[in-house]
Amino acid sequence: MTSVAVTGHMDLTDRSLGLVRAALDRLLVPYRGPELAGLSCLAAGADSVFAQAVLAAGGRIVAVLPARGYRADVVDEEHAPLFDRLLAEVEEVIVLPHATANRHAYEAANAELLRRADRLVAVWNGEPPSGKGGGTADTVHAARAAAIPVDVVWPEGASRARG
Repeated sequence: MTSVAVTGHMDLTDRSLGLVRAALDRLLVPYRGPELAGLSCLAAGADSVFAQAVLAAGGRIVAVLPARGYRADVVDEEHAPLFDRLLAEVEEVIVLPHATANRHAYEAANAELLRRADRLVAVWNGEPPSGKGGGTADTVHAARAAAIPVDVVWPEGASRARG
């Protein structure tokens, strides 16, 4: 079995979602089949696109939810239908014991993803950490420090939808 975790930007543009999905489909080809376990928090953007690609590759999903109230407190109305559909398809759900999805909960979720992962896929534009902790760059740095192989996915033309 190969366990592949994901970290990545939530605020991908609509165009970027398709570009990232195509890149993930290509990246997962060597792991296709039931021995592929995708580890994801199922957040909007990279996490959900990755989960969809894993399922399309015949793999299974392990969801790591940062807090008990994650669905109610964090998942917005626009993302809720996809989140619920993906959650219904997961093989295992790990809910961390945090009451709310705060920075500490996200850091703990990322640590749990890395603890279980053979490799990390980072849908990441390469920007340095924000200094807040728990973000994509922080997770990439932690994976590299732990000698977990990292595949960075940022296709030509991908961008973030910053307000």
